[in-house]
Amino acid sequence: MYYSAIGIIAVLILLIENQDILFKRGVGSDAPVWKVYRRFLFAVTVYYVTDILWGVIESRKLPGLLFADTLVYFIAMAVGVLFWTQYSVTYLDEGNAFGRFLMYAGRFLCAAVTVVVAVNIFTPVLFEVDSQCVYSAKTLRYVLLGVQILLLLLISVYALLSLARKKNAATKRYRTLALFGLIMAVFLAAQLWFPYLPLYSIGYMLGLSLLHSFVVNDEKEEFKRGLVESLQREKRQHDKIKSAMQLAYTDPLTGVKNKHAFIEAEQNIDRRIDDGTISRFGVVIFDLNDLKKVNDSRGHELGDRYIVDACRMICVCFRHSPVYRIGGDEFAVIAEGADYELLDELLESFDGQMNANSAQGSFVIASGCARFDPGTDNSFSSVFKRADETMYRRKRLLKHASGSVPETARHK
Repeated sequence: MYYSAIGIIAVLILLIENQDILFKRGVGSDAPVWKVYRRFLFAVTVYYVTDILWGVIESRKLPGLLFADTLVYFIAMAVGVLFWTQYSVTYLDEGNAFGRFLMYAGRFLCAAVTVVVAVNIFTPVLFEVDSQCVYSAKTLRYVLLGVQILLLLLISVYALLSLARKKNAATKRYRTLALFGLIMAVFLAAQLWFPYLPLYSIGYMLGLSLLHSFVVNDEKEEFKRGLVESLQREKRQHDKIKSAMQLAYTDPLTGVKNKHAFIEAEQNIDRRIDDGTISRFGVVIFDLNDLKKVNDSRGHELGDRYIVDACRMICVCFRHSPVYRIGGDEFAVIAEGADYELLDELLESFDGQMNANSAQGSFVIASGCARFDPGTDNSFSSVFKRADETMYRRKRLLKHASGSVPETARHK
């Protein structure tokens, strides 16, 4: 039973250290190299279980069960070497003839052990268990385990050759891979001469702890860093696209939305009209009086100031609605929600200010408004057209009231 204690401890350590890889809970645990490593861990777990059972069965003196468990034991050992070979070659990713040779050697060894185990059921060429439950090894056992030792050493050499070719941050991991193969080879050699000691399980336990500390953990951290950097790059790219889109939809002079954004808003409202999801909105059109006179008589710099000041006044009045510059001297507001409910009051206040500006000779903005009527309007353009007509009537009235150049344009 003391023999089995080592295997039980080894299984617990394996499950604790590698639960994220075994059960796909960790970051990057689905990466191809870790899929191979997961198969290797499962093979090691099976080996531990057979080794634990070997100690229990041997202490109970059950020769038939000991014979069956030992058959599985040899296969589990060979499968572990096979998956270790596949993991090492996949991880090092050399893609050379040596790596391909190791892969084929691992498969050949596993197949050979399976055949010998099958033969041993009928003829004891590998081992035998007598009626007193005494285990005795045959010559072929030493041959097959010797080949496994050689393969483990060759994998270590392969890792060291890769280390010599790649002088980078991963050198510690390569050294650990080489050390793992060396540890397993040494403990397997000791197991040859002391079959009643769980030396190979001890070797696995030490080697897997080294792999977890210096390879698996490092890979996880590197994967996380790469993931964070990738997300940061994506965010920067997204921010650039977002910024470019904002520029594409923004009027550079005033900072409000431009004609392109207005066209998209019109299309969106038309879709909502068709869907029946909008019934209450208004359109307000604004036109700056005498902008051409200002540009011609005072210059475009002062004309731009006129546009900016006028836009600011519109934005202050319609705080809760999008403002669009739809032409050189034209703006539009699509009023919904709070601004729609207070539309009459807002327009009354705005027009009152324009009447005062007209009397004072300051800048004048003509405005016209129309509300969507579900009974007669079937598109945004019909509402816009009525608002535009109302604005032009208002524009004519304001021009009759004042023929002066706006105050904004009087001072440079």
